[in-house]
Formats: sequence, C-alpha cells, structure tokens
Amino acid sequence: MSLESKELVVVTGKGGVGKSSVAAALGVVMARNGRRVLVLEIDPRESVHQMLAAPPSDGEILQVAPNLYLQNLQPRQVLDQVVRERLRFEAIIHRVLESPIYQHFTEGAPGLKEMAILGHCLLLVEGKVPGAAKFDTVILDAPATGHGVSLLAAPLLVSDVIRQGPIAHMTADVAAFISSPERSGVVVVTLAEEMPVSEAIELRQLMHERLDRRPDLLVINALYPPVDDDADDDDDPLTALWVQRRSLNERELARLDEHWVGERLELPLLPVGQGPALTEALAARMEGS
Repeated sequence: MSLESKELVVVTGKGGVGKSSVAAALGVVMARNGRRVLVLEIDPRESVHQMLAAPPSDGEILQVAPNLYLQNLQPRQVLDQVVRERLRFEAIIHRVLESPIYQHFTEGAPGLKEMAILGHCLLLVEGKVPGAAKFDTVILDAPATGHGVSLLAAPLLVSDVIRQGPIAHMTADVAAFISSPERSGVVVVTLAEEMPVSEAIELRQLMHERLDRRPDLLVINALYPPVDDDADDDDDPLTALWVQRRSLNERELARLDEHWVGERLELPLLPVGQGPALTEALAARMEGS
C-alpha cells in the first residue's frame, strides 16, 4: 500500500461499510511494520476499542499493542486546550470556557470542530500534545462520506471566517498539512453495492473539485467469494443468495473499473463477527496484498 509513510491517514466511507474495522486493521498493519500509530476515533459512541480488544478510551490515549495506540476524541477538548494554552490564568480560562458566547461559537462556527480534529492530528505527529509522545502516523476514523469531505475542506472554510489569533495560525498549519500528499492520505471504504459505490465515486469527484486531490486507496470490503461452477441455486436458498450477492458484487466492481482510477484493495466477506478476531483477519489480508 502507498500509505506506509503517511503521517495522517483519513478513513471514510458510507455508514455500514466497515470503515471502523478497516481503520483498526490498518493501524495493526502499520504498527507491525514499525510505525508508532494512533487510531483516532471521533464518534462519541466509541466502538473501535472493541475491535482492538481494549477498554474505552474516554478521551485518553491508550496503548493497545506494541506501537499501537487508541484515542476517542471530542473536538471541544481540542478547542478548550487552545484556550488554556493561550490564556494561562485559571480564573480567566474558567470564565471563557463557561461563557455562553464561547460555547455557542464552538458549537456553531462552520468547520471549527473539523478544524479542531485535524489540528489535534497535526499536534500528535509533531509531538506537541501535552503528556503524549510523538506519533509516526495517525489513522483517523472519519465521519461518513459527505461529512468526510467537509472534514478535509475545513481548513479552507475556517480560514475564510477566522483571520487572526491562535485558531487562524492553527488553520494555516493544518491547511498545509492536509494539502500535502506526502504527509496525508485518504482511504475510501465501500461495499460492492449500488449506494456505497455511488457515494465512493461521488466522494472522489468532490475531493477533486473542492480539494484538488484524489483518494490514495479504495478498499472494497466484504466481497462475496466467486461462485463455484457447479453451484446450483435452484435447490438451496443459501446458494441462491450467494449467487445473487456475488452477481451484484461483480456488477458494481465493473462500475468501479469504469469510474475509479487509482489503487484498490479487495477484502473478502469473512465468517467472523465484529471484534478483534475480525481486525486480525482483515490485517492479515492487508499484509498479504
């Protein structure tokens, strides 16, 4: 894969395609290859820890394996930390953080939460997060497809709104970080089904139009195995389902052949439930690709 040297890998895709499982497996593979990796989750429901056989992060950075770490992050944590670093005095910090104006601003300013997430990623790879060592790679389990584009476009949006102060400085640094194909990469996860493939193709086009970039890797997850030549779908409903689902997969793979240019990775449907066993199985497939 072309992701091995990236400092930031953003994993996105339509909900339900196995995006978080792929992000966790990528973390396992890159950690085993010697990089110090943090898998960063921003969903408050926290699920990635279950895929890595770890307790919930609750906002902390947890080591879950050699070279592999996990954090569940809420964007407000990052913005509050910027205030603490700039103001210094506890009484003033408390007044600002409790201010309704500040709270409304952090909740409603376009792109600010996304900017905070990317800013945190940059601080992690620069070794500037208090109490945390420097990471070689952050794998960001990003929001679903449409929100993923908004996340990547956030530096441009925020720079149009905030032109001075610490947030403006952070925005300029993050914009340079995100726009560098040497430092950051994007992985799109899809199923070989009509709606996920349509969203993946649309995401690729949006990235080109809004960011002048294209995804680094397309992961086609949970592919049904090819049908045996002697499979008879007339007698067994399970065989009939297998034939039907594989036919659908092949149709959508052909559509991707027509509309997608770039590196692809195909992962099979595995008879393993969500959890560390699935993460290990996917990681093994990635390592063998």
